[in-house]
Amino acid sequence: MASIQRLAPAKLNLTLDVLGLRPDGYHDLAMVMQSVALGDQVTITTGGPEGIRVASNLPFLPTGPTNLAAAAAIRLCEYAGVDWNGTDIRLEKVVPVCAGLGGGSSDAAAVLLALNELLALHVPQERLLALAAQVGSDVPYCVMGGTALARGRGERLTPLTPLPRCEAVLCKPPFPVSTPALFKRIDSVKVVRRPDLKGMLSALEQQDLGGVARRMYNVFEDVLPRQQQAEIAAIKNTLIQHGALGACMSGTGSAVFGLFAQKEKAEHAWEELRVRYPETFLTHTL
Repeated sequence: MASIQRLAPAKLNLTLDVLGLRPDGYHDLAMVMQSVALGDQVTITTGGPEGIRVASNLPFLPTGPTNLAAAAAIRLCEYAGVDWNGTDIRLEKVVPVCAGLGGGSSDAAAVLLALNELLALHVPQERLLALAAQVGSDVPYCVMGGTALARGRGERLTPLTPLPRCEAVLCKPPFPVSTPALFKRIDSVKVVRRPDLKGMLSALEQQDLGGVARRMYNVFEDVLPRQQQAEIAAIKNTLIQHGALGACMSGTGSAVFGLFAQKEKAEHAWEELRVRYPETFLTHTL
C-alpha cells in the first residue's frame, strides 16, 4: 500500500463580479482569488480493497462518487488509464462547509495533485486544470492556488502578482446561503456597484496591501436577504474596527474575512469574533 498527504487550502474571493447569464445556464464571472494557510488535510491510500472510498470527520458528507474528491480521483484515473479501484480518501475537514471558502473544491484539487504524484502519472498542469473544470467550477483555481484572476465559470485562469503575505481572520456566521437562490436574485436586479478590477490588479502589481484591501468587493453581498446582509455587515464592521485593512464576504457566503497587516490586531479581532461565532479562524495568506 502507498499513501500521500496534502493540504487543501481554503480560498478567498478578493473580488467577485457576476457579468451575466450564459446560454449554457452558467454565469460569466470575474474573480480575484487568493489561497490561505487554513485548509483540510487530505490523505490518499492506494492498494486497499476494491472500490473507492471517502471517509471524513464530518459524518454528513457524501462518501460516494458525488463527493468532489472521489469524482476527481475517478476523472484522473480514467484519463490516465489506470485503475482507481482500491483507493481510500480521508478528509480531515477544517474549512467550514457551505461557506464560500472552496473547501470541497480544494479537496478535489488536492486529490488530483496528490494522485498525480503518488501514481507517478506525470499529467501536466494544463491537463489537470482541464480535468478539474469537469469536476467543479472552483476546482481549477484550487489546483493553481496563489493569487489569480478567474473568468468564465472560473476555469479561465490568469496568475497575478502575488498578494503580499498578510494575516487573515475568517468568520462563518451560523446560517447557510443558497448559491442557486443568490444567482437567481442577482439575475433579477440591476447590479449597480461592481468591484474595481482594474484598480485591484494595479494594487497587486504595486504590492500595495492597503490598496488591495480597500478594493475588495463581492456583488453577492448586495442581494443577500436583509437579515443576513445585516449580520454580514456587522461582522465586517467588527473586523474593520479591530484594524482590518478591508473586509469582504467570500464566494456566495456566508463566510466573511478581513485582511490585516499586523498579527496582533488580527488576533484581537479573532478573539472578539469567536465568542459569538465559533467558526472563526486566524490564518495567513499563501
